[in-house]
Amino acid sequence: MTIPTRNASAERNLKLLLRFFGSTSLSALIFVVAPRSWMEAIHFEVGMGTLPEAPVVGYLARSLSAFYALMGGLFWTLSFDLRRYRAVVQYMGCGLAVFGVILLGVDWWEGLPFVWKVWEGPVVILLGLFMRFLSRRLAG
Repeated sequence: MTIPTRNASAERNLKLLLRFFGSTSLSALIFVVAPRSWMEAIHFEVGMGTLPEAPVVGYLARSLSAFYALMGGLFWTLSFDLRRYRAVVQYMGCGLAVFGVILLGVDWWEGLPFVWKVWEGPVVILLGLFMRFLSRRLAG
């Protein structure tokens, strides 16, 4: 029986983190093709009123969902060879942390519901920092 080393533990945890984050991001693919009525209902249920009719609203919702899915696929791809893609994983960890700070600012600036403000940005920041931390523990 082998005892897991610090590096093996970091590698296992990083792989799980990337695959979890990748899977949740890939789930956004649903909203690339979801009926507008679904988006309207969700928009209303989270307390943001009626979804605006302007074409740019649907464009932004669907293209951002596609982008999140693209990122989800990238996280899954990176998870298969962490040592080879270590520099990319470190970059993505830093990028996610910065992105989380931007999301936090945008959420407050745009007046999104309170739960959204305290959930989205901080969770993305923590995921990015944790990704960076674990990737640094991998053997170089």
